[in-house]
Amino acid sequence: MSTGTLLAIIIAIVVVLALVAVAVALVARRRHLRERFGPEYERTMEGSDGRLAAERELREREKRHDALEIKPLPPVSRDRYTREWSSVQEEFVDRPQDAVHDADQLVTSLMHDRGYPTEGFDQQMKDLSVEHGSTLEHYRAAHEVESLSSHDQATTEQLRSAMVHYRTLFDELLTDGGQARPARS
Repeated sequence: MSTGTLLAIIIAIVVVLALVAVAVALVARRRHLRERFGPEYERTMEGSDGRLAAERELREREKRHDALEIKPLPPVSRDRYTREWSSVQEEFVDRPQDAVHDADQLVTSLMHDRGYPTEGFDQQMKDLSVEHGSTLEHYRAAHEVESLSSHDQATTEQLRSAMVHYRTLFDELLTDGGQARPARS
């Protein structure tokens, strides 16, 4: 076998190995995004102009999230939020619309105290999606009912359901969802 033939075979093998390595890296990156974002991964895929655009958006969300100062709550704050949630639940009996509105405000306040920006619902959803992708459908559903409620269009059952949905995100944010990062020095 000539040196030229041997060199061509070696180059072909190196190219194939490089292509395999790139493919493995892409699959690993996709798996990472699926695991991190949960159901939000598919939702983003459906709302995008293709897989690459959606995955780019998800990576941008990760980058923004990583720059945030997300922190666990001190026990005193956690206790205060727990008491406030109990008050909101009690309020539901006599004033369900007000209770849903107050639940929305309490969740937003909790997000803020944890370090999430609260400048708008869409941005809140994007920021939360990085660590709380599995509970976002609850937040969406609750927020939708809260919007209906502000126009007196929500039924009592919808309001009850909104409280349950808010509670799901509230509990996860309150307990850090098992995802709290250590405080930065």
